[in-house]
Amino acid sequence: MFGRRADGRRVKNLMVIEKAGPYFMPQRIDGVNLYKQQIKCKPMDDFILKERQETGVHFNYTEILIAACVRMIYERPKVNRFIMNCQIFQRNEITVSMAIKPKLTDDSDEITLKFHFTGRENIYEVKKIVDDEIKKNLAQGAEVHKTTKAAGILGKIPYWMFKFAMKMIRFLDRYGLLPKSLINASPFHTSIFVTDLKSIKLNKVYHHLYNFGTTTMFGALGKVNYVPVSDRDGNIHTEKIMDLGLSLDERVADGLYYGNSVRLLTKYLDNPELLKQSLSEVELKGKAKKMSKKKLDKKERRLRKKKERLDKKLG
Repeated sequence: MFGRRADGRRVKNLMVIEKAGPYFMPQRIDGVNLYKQQIKCKPMDDFILKERQETGVHFNYTEILIAACVRMIYERPKVNRFIMNCQIFQRNEITVSMAIKPKLTDDSDEITLKFHFTGRENIYEVKKIVDDEIKKNLAQGAEVHKTTKAAGILGKIPYWMFKFAMKMIRFLDRYGLLPKSLINASPFHTSIFVTDLKSIKLNKVYHHLYNFGTTTMFGALGKVNYVPVSDRDGNIHTEKIMDLGLSLDERVADGLYYGNSVRLLTKYLDNPELLKQSLSEVELKGKAKKMSKKKLDKKERRLRKKKERLDKKLG
């Protein structure tokens, strides 16, 4: 309440158009933009083969996508914002939600998982976090995941109580009173939701953004296709590509910011080697020093201008 939440802090000093956006478009679905990005498979295939041969680590496309998303979100913090009660919040951490099926059958239960990151992890650390969470939840006799457990409790109560419970949850969420334990259990309170449609042999889709929760991005990776591509000289060759369907809430960032963010994401997918290094604490301290220097320079400029104005008055 009053700008405080368990999962984020209210952003201040916004431009007028940024403040006004949520009032013109109060629901998340009002501000959704749909974007398709073609992903070249060869760089990822080369990286996967090289890592398998040199380190014995078996990567897949989804893990590379998650690692690229985590790094992009860390470097482009505006995309890690969300809107609640017409207020813009900066998320406290980077989270990725994903639904998985233990078996690819119609009657197999779906498990929704949420992975937590700082954004400084390298691709090996991202893979470990993802693999450990999946193994923990798919192991025989594993404890039911808290997301599934919460849904199971609500699913057992009468429909009118379910409706009332959801109204209460929405109310508490709207005013920042939802407990952190429920936010952590909710896959809808996340930086980005991803799905790998390649695993079920489907092309990409533009998945809707949920009005419930705080998700501002949804990425759907489609199946592999072989398409004719022309180079600058007009030569045509066949290339292995996948389409990534992105649904983005434009209320938290403008088109230029999102465009540069998608370009950064594509850069990491085109060169996964860049994700092998983690962002060290030394780099972070360097950034903090740079920011402090900027603040000092700004303060010095203000004082200089103030002194000049006083000199003009006196002289």
